[in-house]
Amino acid sequence: MEFQAMVAHETDSGIALIREEVADDFLMPGDVTIKVHFSSANYKDGLAITPRGGVVRQYPLIPGIDLTGEVVASTDPEFAPGDLVVAHGYDIGVAHHGGFAEYARIPAGWVVKLDGLTPREAAAIGTAGYTAAMSVQALLDRGLTPDSGPVLVTGATGGVGSVAVDILSGLGFEVVASTGKLGAGELLSALGAASVIGRQPGEGEKLRALGKAQWAAAVDSVGGTSLAHILSTVKYGGAVAVSGLTGGSDLPTTVMPFILRGVSLIGIDSAHFPIAQRRELWARLAKDLKPRHLSLLENFAPITEAESVLRAILDGTHSGRTVLGVAGEF
Repeated sequence: MEFQAMVAHETDSGIALIREEVADDFLMPGDVTIKVHFSSANYKDGLAITPRGGVVRQYPLIPGIDLTGEVVASTDPEFAPGDLVVAHGYDIGVAHHGGFAEYARIPAGWVVKLDGLTPREAAAIGTAGYTAAMSVQALLDRGLTPDSGPVLVTGATGGVGSVAVDILSGLGFEVVASTGKLGAGELLSALGAASVIGRQPGEGEKLRALGKAQWAAAVDSVGGTSLAHILSTVKYGGAVAVSGLTGGSDLPTTVMPFILRGVSLIGIDSAHFPIAQRRELWARLAKDLKPRHLSLLENFAPITEAESVLRAILDGTHSGRTVLGVAGEF
């Protein structure tokens, strides 16, 4: 079997993402062979085609940290030809060939059957949306309810942030969306945000060890100074679920929010989340945690345009979730 793939190669001038025909033996070991219908564009995929991006272990590699599609062969009895599935995280797209190809071969322990979601819907949710769902669930597990007060979402036009706004508003929370993108208010309001504010801290606003308590909780995909400010403004007993570092990996804060207000900082990692819990959460994403406005969030591009989409994500000019069509799009 030969098929089309977008393969990242390391060259003297950087990383080149090249469309090429590969053979079945190019795929890595796995129990489940999947005809890929869709992948999606994520920040981590952008790093995979960035020199010294820090995520890919060895080139050449087919990027695409998530994929959806149909099982065509399986040596594991849990999966059969015709099953619709989603796979993301673990080594996919960083050390194991990912979703930017017509076929993928994945270990069965990384694969989730779809029930209640189409492959396109699952791709629109993707890794970023799943991370948003994990963040929301972590706050719910901490006892957060709509009566607790407003919930802040930073990076609200990004993949994690936009889906978090959609899920939280659907659960009845008062969501305050923080974004640096001018003109994003209409979209965020349509997703259910009660109000839209600028990046945090605001321009000219001094970073304090403890600021005015405003938020019952927060979903943060920015990190850095923004996260430090949020921690200082969360109400007593609140929590922040953090999953990103687009604003930097340094955290210029003190212990004050933690020991004087009992604030909790919850780290969210979707890459190595155990498969049993991963499957449970995907089941909920088809039910009570399903984003209500995927059609508003979703952009579409053929897989051959993946590089330009990823550059926009890295440049900070991308909004929402971009589904990358694979089947029939080469």
